[in-house]
Amino acid sequence: MDLEKCRYVVVEGPIGAGKTSLARQLAGHLNGEALLERPEDNPFLERFYTDMARFALPTQLHFLFQRVDQLRGVGQLDMFRHATVGDFLLDKDPLFARLNLSDAEYHLYEKVYAHLKPQTPSPDLVIYLQAPVDTLIERVHRRGVDFERRISAQYLTRLADAYSRYFYAFEASPLLIVNSERLNFVDNDEHVGLLLSRIASMRGRREFFNLAS
Repeated sequence: MDLEKCRYVVVEGPIGAGKTSLARQLAGHLNGEALLERPEDNPFLERFYTDMARFALPTQLHFLFQRVDQLRGVGQLDMFRHATVGDFLLDKDPLFARLNLSDAEYHLYEKVYAHLKPQTPSPDLVIYLQAPVDTLIERVHRRGVDFERRISAQYLTRLADAYSRYFYAFEASPLLIVNSERLNFVDNDEHVGLLLSRIASMRGRREFFNLAS
């Protein structure tokens, strides 16, 4: 895998896995643009973590509209003069919807999703970051966003399991599954270098990277 030739790379993973930090690092390495979620712009998110049942649908729809707006231009070839590195995969959006919405709300969400989903190219590479739930919780607490401290271990466990099931069946793009428990892409340039070397050595469409091994 020649990362320098990739025009569209996506880093994914549950909250606390480190996807946004790594997406920024890769965008800088490629002299490209980072296409990042903007959770701070979602007016329902803080209330969602207080009352999930009540605020799941508006939270989900706001993120859907936001992500669709961000991706509308990605399918245009002139957007790919420079690499784009995102920290979200729109095709994975229904994962959160199925996890958080009631059946009736999910049926409504499906209709909206099908109507809005833009035609975008598949990423040249998807990097899926995994970490144990205890690690995810520790990282969420460390970054100090008050309302995120309300996220329970039970919810993070369900979320991490949903991610695992989704990427177990994922075949749309080359996939590198990374155990990020021992990796620090923000403060350790060596770890970024190790990941870049692992990407360069990829030969198949599904491979793994674990620092412990």
